[in-house]
Amino acid sequence: MTDVPVIEMVRPMPGFPERRRFALVQLDDDGVLCSMTSLDEPDLRFLVAPPGRFFPDYAPEVEDDVLSDLAIESSDDVLLLVVLNAAGGSLATTTANLAAPVLVNPTTRRGGQIVLDAPGLPVAAPLLG
Repeated sequence: MTDVPVIEMVRPMPGFPERRRFALVQLDDDGVLCSMTSLDEPDLRFLVAPPGRFFPDYAPEVEDDVLSDLAIESSDDVLLLVVLNAAGGSLATTTANLAAPVLVNPTTRRGGQIVLDAPGLPVAAPLLG
């Protein structure tokens, strides 16, 4: 097994302030679907994906203090992920939270879920439109 990246959530997932360490596990060969699994509570998992394939124009603006917390100096230093809700069990019913992306610095492995101050970004955008 390859090295599984462990992400230190310096900005924790809303509702889970005590859960700061997550393993990022690739779920498919294309690297489209990943699981963020809490190392402290293995039953706590979030399905995440890079948004580019589904939302090519998605480019959230992030405040400077967030970039500082994550030690991000350029757009090359960031892995952008969106949290998916696969409640229906199929891609046709899966939605993505565009209002609160997860940003990870792959070098430092510092991450956080950022609630954006951008009216109009949906918390449940259909993955397939």
